[in-house]
Amino acid sequence: MTGTPERTLELLSLLQVPRSWPGDELARRLEVTTRTLRRDIDRLREMGYRIEADKGPDGGYRMGAGADLPPLRFDDEQAVALAICLRSAPVSGVEIEDAAHRALATVRQVMPSRLRHRIDRIEIAGSLRSATGTSTVDPEVLKAVSEAVGARMTLRFGYPGPDSVSRRVQPHGVVARNGRWYLVSWDLEKDDWRTFRLDRMSPRTPTGPAFIPRPVPTGSPAGFLASRAKGSSGGNEWPCVGRVEIDLPAAQVLTWIPDAEVEVVTPGTARAGIGSWSWAGVLAAVLRLDADFRILGPDALLSAGRDLGHRLHTSLARREEPHDPTA
Repeated sequence: MTGTPERTLELLSLLQVPRSWPGDELARRLEVTTRTLRRDIDRLREMGYRIEADKGPDGGYRMGAGADLPPLRFDDEQAVALAICLRSAPVSGVEIEDAAHRALATVRQVMPSRLRHRIDRIEIAGSLRSATGTSTVDPEVLKAVSEAVGARMTLRFGYPGPDSVSRRVQPHGVVARNGRWYLVSWDLEKDDWRTFRLDRMSPRTPTGPAFIPRPVPTGSPAGFLASRAKGSSGGNEWPCVGRVEIDLPAAQVLTWIPDAEVEVVTPGTARAGIGSWSWAGVLAAVLRLDADFRILGPDALLSAGRDLGHRLHTSLARREEPHDPTA
């Protein structure tokens, strides 16, 4: 076994597992005598850890809840998991962003460089939760992909689909968005930018060769993924944005269309810029508010409104036609 400091840290790591450890099992794990184990336990208690001991055949040592927060020890997997959780705080919906930022800075400062680089390659965009559920990603896949991003090494992986052959890409960023993890990369076969879901990837070794990163079209992997989610081939913006005036308070409009650009006209009227994949989508967002509105522009939205009105009128007229039983 290694020296006393290393052994003490290993003992601390074992005791942080929520279970009771028989003394002889701990001593065997640490390759020391039970007498040395008791001295190590006392040393941890002096450092502020509340370690409880139960006597009897079912007894053992376990970590108790203390009045103060003593120093903690994490293995590599725990440290990375903690850092990812802290990085996701801004999109968690809870107002802990400042505290999480300070906690992440503290954790990152004492991390080995191999772990710092791993978490620095991960971007969190949008919510980590999704109305349609989340996808589970193998930590080894996340590790392999993020390491390829940081090392700027060409990545090979299997991916299901019509052309489910081995893919070769230049990975530029790992992004978490709406319950799923994505890789933003330059696809060497397609000669274009592509996104891939990590829960569907099967990385293959070896990686390489190295590559020189390209400018991501929107400036960042997170922005590129957001633009693709909006159906845009350029910047992080909707391909169709219409302007309408709605007979509702601005706050109520934002409740139902949170990404709209809204300005107050009167206490009961708001002017909004609303984006969607199509002009029909803009109209659908407005119609779900169930309030009077006026289309301000552009002309494409006015045209889409006329077409929708015509289709509604035709649909109602057909329903009102008398039924001919002999037809």
